[in-house]
Amino acid sequence: MTTPPSISPSPLPPAPAHRPGHPRSRRAWIVGAVAALVLVLVAGAAVWWLNRGEDDSPLAGRPRVTDTSAGLSYAVPEGWKSNDGKDLIQAFTSSITTKGSGGQGGAAVLAGRGRGIDESDLKQRTEAAARSNAEFFYPDGKSTVEESRATTVSGHSAYTVALSVRDDSGRAGRMRLTIVTRSGDRSAFLLGVTESPEPGDSEVVDAVLASAATE
Repeated sequence: MTTPPSISPSPLPPAPAHRPGHPRSRRAWIVGAVAALVLVLVAGAAVWWLNRGEDDSPLAGRPRVTDTSAGLSYAVPEGWKSNDGKDLIQAFTSSITTKGSGGQGGAAVLAGRGRGIDESDLKQRTEAAARSNAEFFYPDGKSTVEESRATTVSGHSAYTVALSVRDDSGRAGRMRLTIVTRSGDRSAFLLGVTESPEPGDSEVVDAVLASAATE
């Protein structure tokens, strides 16, 4: 198992400082460092879920994770399990996960915090972070932008990017990243990744990110 790279506080989810030499060793590190999280992706999205209000969202009334470190809360779908961050690598402060049907695939949403970002830089920083993480989790893969747009979280400026990823072995996945500006020198993010034979799992991940609120 490789050693996780040192990550300084950043508004971006973790990405390696350099590209490890062997894809298999990198995948082994991911499995160990993020404990039992299944962090691989699948194509497909339901963008309209991101535009719905809190009262009529698919996760209205569900229990929520309150992540005081990131300054965010987000809904927990039925059947998902929460993690308070004790088993996560440095850049993540909380997560929720689920296993795929029949034990195949799965999904995770992870929260984190970072330095402040100017609103004018949100698009560039979010797209760069999404691509960097796609390369990290899929070192031999190619990513395609499904969506890239400005949004808001509890009135704070935010940006969301969704990517589909496929590598040379045929593994296909999906990632959505939303970065939220906060007051002063703070920012926060939610990163959703899925691998599942059920396209609806990607929709649930989108709904979790859409349920985010600042604390």
